[in-house]
Amino acid sequence: MLNPDPDAALERIRALCLALPDTGEKISHGVPAFQVGGRMFAYFRHDHHGDGLTAVCVKTTGRDEQEMLMEAEPDLFTWPAYIGPSGWLNLSIAAADTDWDHVAARLRTSWALARPARKGARP
Repeated sequence: MLNPDPDAALERIRALCLALPDTGEKISHGVPAFQVGGRMFAYFRHDHHGDGLTAVCVKTTGRDEQEMLMEAEPDLFTWPAYIGPSGWLNLSIAAADTDWDHVAARLRTSWALARPARKGARP
């Protein structure tokens, strides 16, 4: 499903991502992408290659988590083109009743998975 106001959806994603420590934004592969320590943790996609979705792509721990999330919430999580095999999932942000707290939580998890380990930091 497509969000009728993708600019507003992007602004919400941008605000959530850039509120996290040490983050930045750049265009990657033609879409807004968010990084921590030079590593991507989120991509905003709206009708990417005509897929009919407005989503934010987030990192997961891998195939098991991807399958569990897609099975548990198939309307919310879908397999993204190209980057799915690398542990990414689409998280739909198209619905008028999008749970933005849930989106923020998934973005924090994705950020934590992408951020470089700090010297002396505990895992």
